[in-house]
Formats: sequence, structure tokens, C-alpha cells
Amino acid sequence: MSLSPFDSALYARLFGDAEVAALFSDSAEVRAMMLVLGTLAGVQGRAGVIPEASGAFLDRAMREGLIDAGALAEATGRNGVTVPGLVAALRKSVQAPEHAQYLHWGATSQDIQDTGLMLRLRRVLDVMEGRLAQVLSALADLAEAHAETPQAARTYGQVAVPSGFGALVATWGAPLLEHHRDLRDLRARALAVSLSGAAGTGTMLGPDPGAIRAGVARALDLPDPGTSWHAERHRFQRIAAWMTRCATAAGKIGEDLLRLSRSEVAELGFAASGASSTMPQKQNPVAASALVALSRFAVAQQAALMSAPHGEARDGAAWFTEWLALPQLIAASGKALAVLAELIPALVVNVDEMRARADDPLGLIHAETLSFALAAVLPRAEAQAVVKSLAAKALATGTPLPDLIRAAHPDAALPDLAPEATMGAAPAEARAFAKAVRAHLT
Repeated sequence: MSLSPFDSALYARLFGDAEVAALFSDSAEVRAMMLVLGTLAGVQGRAGVIPEASGAFLDRAMREGLIDAGALAEATGRNGVTVPGLVAALRKSVQAPEHAQYLHWGATSQDIQDTGLMLRLRRVLDVMEGRLAQVLSALADLAEAHAETPQAARTYGQVAVPSGFGALVATWGAPLLEHHRDLRDLRARALAVSLSGAAGTGTMLGPDPGAIRAGVARALDLPDPGTSWHAERHRFQRIAAWMTRCATAAGKIGEDLLRLSRSEVAELGFAASGASSTMPQKQNPVAASALVALSRFAVAQQAALMSAPHGEARDGAAWFTEWLALPQLIAASGKALAVLAELIPALVVNVDEMRARADDPLGLIHAETLSFALAAVLPRAEAQAVVKSLAAKALATGTPLPDLIRAAHPDAALPDLAPEATMGAAPAEARAFAKAVRAHLT
């Protein structure tokens, strides 16, 4: 196994995500930082902080140049940051020392690296938004199609009361719908330019550091934070938290799919499933298992990020922790949504199995309903005690619970216990979710 299954050739189909991985490649990081460096030079040139000709030259050169990321490894290992080696390589590569001296004027490494990361995170959020929309659309279709499909709801792993499969799908999708709605606010609050100089004062950026920062923000189409945030990391933490919530919502779906596809339950199946190396009859729920594993992994990376507050004006150790944890968290969350987008449309819903379990021959699934019906002729507490006692008798004798109640209390009017008559608000919840998704996505 490679150090990271996310970029392993062996595990590429299980955990790999080429679209997200491309945004976290070495070359993508270098290109993003070059764009920031060139933009900064262009803004400073137009503002007269550096010669205008130098600013224009560097802006153009950073968009056209090529740098081998591997050649920066030694300098990065020595400096603990990528930018010094990158700037040195760029100054050499442009072969114009009269202009190159103004590259990275007044900024600090963290400005360039954090802003470059923000450019890539903006694209990540675009990718996640598209995947969420796919998943939500598929869930809306599934919820609506099965709004009237009876299913036994489970609590604590046991059959509880009648519900509907469409309502369960709605509970899967509800948090994902909220996460999709949150994206506009997340972009506004989390994405931002970082440009504050060595210790947040911006002293060497020019006579008006705020104007330079605002100019870079406009040029890169990123928000201007209006302040230094080298050691205040709520922006990355917001993104990480949002990613974690997406992964855990996907993990909840995976967990339910694992339980409902168990051999003894068989209410759900998969159009594509995994084979066992030794048991020919098995169809392993690989995708659902991956969702659960990815959610657990994402939570662990989130914990690492939250355990690393940045001290003083800048903090190398906490910054390094972000480099280790944030890309892995994004890889896990992105893959989880990609898996869901493929998995949901391919689910096999075994309606007959669901209905059979909701139409419990002993009627024990209706114990709550029957206790309320009996409360019309008995005090509530007594009604509950009677139904509990008769439920035990039903299990012991094989006599349906409704028959035992009718025999013991013929004066009690029992409701219609057909599965479709006992679903409560489940059909309405399923349809309301589908309607909300379509209204949001259109």
C-alpha cells in the first residue's frame, strides 16, 4: 500500500479522484503561486510601488513560465516553505534581472502560498457544488419515486414503527441540501486573499498596503479580508468543517446502506458490487463501505486541523499541520460525493422486502399505535403496560398483537393497520424534500 491511497495506482478506483487530485498536484500548487506572484507585481507596477514596466513584465512572465516542482524539493526541505526556492528559480528563469529583482516585493511566503491555496480551494468548491447537485437530484428522484413505499423504521438497530423509504431518503438528503445552500456564504466568508508581509503589517508592500491587497484581490477575483490573517485560520477551518460535514452526511448514507443490504434484511441492493475471493455467493457493498471509511477519515483530519491553533504572528508547526491534513480531508470529502453520485442512481430497491417487514404478521411494529388506540378506553400508562404485556404474549404464542388486544378489550376501536395506512407524515416528507431540492437547483 502506498503512503496515501488517494494517489495510489492500486487503489485509484476505490479512493482516487483525478479531478480533485489535479488541484492538489505539485504543478497546480506552483502554477497558483506563480499567478499570485505575477498578479502582485502587476498591481504594484500600476500603483508605482515598483517600476510599471517591471510589473507588467513579471505579470506576463508568471503566466507563461514553467517551473519543475521537483527541482524545488531541496530548497523547500531546507526552508520549510516553498516560496523562497520558487522565487529564486523564477528570478533565474526569466533572464531579466532588472525586472526579476521586483518579484515577491514586500510579501511573505505565507501570503503567496495561502493565496495560491485559496485559488485552488475556490475551484474545489466549484467541483463539490457540482457533485452535490448531482447527488441531490438523484436523491430527490429516489425520494419521490418511493414516497409511498412502506418501510420499517429502525431505532437502536431494531424495528420501531412503520415509515416509508422515501422519508428515509429525505433524511439522507436534508443535510446535503443545507450544505449546498451554505456554499454562497462559505465562499464569501472563507475565500480571501492573504497579503500582509512578514508579520502582518504590510510595511514593505508600498505606502498603501491595503490598496495593494485590494488590487490583488480584484485581479484574482477573491474577497479582500481587509486585514492580516496569517495566524487567524477560521477561513480554512470553515472550509474544512464544511468538507467534513459533507463527508459525514455521505457516511450516514453509507452506514444505512450497509445495514439495509445485509443478507438477512435485503431491502436494498447494488447494481454493481464487489466479489469475494473465496465465497462466490457474496456481493460485497464496496461503495457503501468506502463512504463510511471516508467519513471516518475526514473527521480525523478535521480533528488534526482543529488541534493546531496558530501562535503569535505566524506559526510554522501549525501551518505544516494544515499541509498534512487539509488536502487529505478534501480528497476524502470529494471522493465521498463522487461515490454517492454514482451509487444513488444505481441502488436496487427491494420494495417487496420493505413492505413485508412493514406488514409485520404479529403486528408488533404497530405496538405504539395500538397503545394510543387503547388509551381511548384506559389511562395512558395502563394502556402502555397492557400492550407491552400482550406484545410479549404475541411473541410467545405466535398470536398477532391486534388479535390479543381485541380479545382483551373488545370495546377499543383499532385503526387500519395496513402498511400504507400507517406511514404518517413519511410520504409528505419525501415529497417535500424532492420539491425543495428542485426549487433550490432551478
